[in-house]
Amino acid sequence: MFSDFLSRLTQPQPDPLADDDARLALTALLVRIARSDNDYADTEMARIDRISAERYGLSPFEAAGLRARAEDLEAQAPDTVRFTRAIKEAVPYDHRLGVVEALWSVALADGERSEDEDSLIRLAVSLLGISDVDSALARQKAAKS
Repeated sequence: MFSDFLSRLTQPQPDPLADDDARLALTALLVRIARSDNDYADTEMARIDRISAERYGLSPFEAAGLRARAEDLEAQAPDTVRFTRAIKEAVPYDHRLGVVEALWSVALADGERSEDEDSLIRLAVSLLGISDVDSALARQKAAKS
């Protein structure tokens, strides 16, 4: 189902993603963050749905559908590098700050910060080309919401 999408992500110089593909890649990255501590909590799923609904103007049903597709994609995807590279190429820096805030929001949704989630977010932040300072500010903003 996602083999064409994944093959495009794994090419040495992938084409920029279309909006729908960028949404799917971002949502799959959020799912990967949520699953990284081996506790994919309902609160994290709800947070992903809320982020998708707000970010893309989706209904709750559409947001849940996007998350379901992203869960399938995330399970098949080889690594985080491909998602972040695709997002970095498709999204301007100031919007990538919103991506980092979304990552932190999902990681903090269950009320706990795990080392696995922190480690994966640090990797994603670096691959997205976001500074440590901007990531810390995004984390603080996510913690307040």
